[in-house]
Amino acid sequence: MAKRDRLSGNEAVAIALRQINPDVFPAFPITPSTEIPQYFASYVANGLVDTEFITVESEHSSMSAAIGASAAGARSLTATSSCGLAYMWEELYIAASNRLPLALALVNRALSGPININCDHSDSMGARDAGWIQIYAENNQEAYDNMAQAYRISEHEDVRLPIMICQDGFITSHAVENMELLEDGEVKSFVGEYNPEEYLLNADSPMAVGPYSITDYYMEAKRNQAEGMKNVSRVVLEVAKEFAELSGREYGLFEEYRLEDAEYAVVIIGSAAGTTKDAIDLLREKGEKVGMLKIRLYRPFPAEEIAEALRNVKAIAVMDRAESYTNHGGPLGADVMAALFRAKSQALAVNYIYGLGGRDVRVEDMEGVFETLRQIDRDGDAGEMYRYLGVRE
Repeated sequence: MAKRDRLSGNEAVAIALRQINPDVFPAFPITPSTEIPQYFASYVANGLVDTEFITVESEHSSMSAAIGASAAGARSLTATSSCGLAYMWEELYIAASNRLPLALALVNRALSGPININCDHSDSMGARDAGWIQIYAENNQEAYDNMAQAYRISEHEDVRLPIMICQDGFITSHAVENMELLEDGEVKSFVGEYNPEEYLLNADSPMAVGPYSITDYYMEAKRNQAEGMKNVSRVVLEVAKEFAELSGREYGLFEEYRLEDAEYAVVIIGSAAGTTKDAIDLLREKGEKVGMLKIRLYRPFPAEEIAEALRNVKAIAVMDRAESYTNHGGPLGADVMAALFRAKSQALAVNYIYGLGGRDVRVEDMEGVFETLRQIDRDGDAGEMYRYLGVRE
């Protein structure tokens, strides 16, 4: 039976982890993810979990310890933000290349410099091609639900890849919202026990983890990783279907909001989707056919499905909370534009950079984006395809 509560996104994720009861949690604090291991440490101290909680000396060490624990056959995870993720850089690739199904609770924060502790997606977007599954949340409920589903996805025999569960720093991590929690036993049963087939401590099946790979084998190893990624979308949908039966909350690769007859659409990731929904509702009351596609699964990127969802839209704004410094847009923009091109879409599309370093995104801002899309449709020309939203030029 669901329990109603008021929780921050960080506490919600920590509760999901308590319910999962992982084997090993190495941690090093960094704002704004610090509360996740802080809450979890109290669960350890109070005997609510039997997790081995390890205080390490750096984020590089925390990911290294999580990798070692996973390779040894334990269910492991860590949490971080921003520069902490950057400090893990080498280890992210090692976790993925070794096909280790560990989890990372990432609270998105701008990367330095200049130094900033607020939300944007530059940290996770910088790691988008490290070989990790990436799932993003709009709100606290989604952060909790995504974490509850994480191990079922990453540990699946057809996947076996690390997973990054992302939420927006301070906007969801520290803000308190009404939400529903599942019973402890329901989550524990849903996630199940971790029973790896191959692991270092299995004396009956000696193996090596992370060996040196010469040119004769390296490319095949990378192809093997890619094969696991090919299966992720299917597994995400299978796990989401089971989760919906348990919780009544439905998830997909993305969410379509009032998109069924939309002529103009925004594609977006994270908490600003809620602001965009408010703008859409106001414009719908005025008779405007507007909608939104909110990305949940970003890696692997569901290109064909996204292009199909946007097939009838006349003009599209792709919203990036991170810069790529390519002089033609951000990472989400590049992926969506490529998907539309491959699908031979006739939609006119622009890419906005917004919300960097926690810059506010208001309902009026998103209404302005839709007004721009209407003008683009009237002109029959996307004009400047690489734009900034809410910046002092």
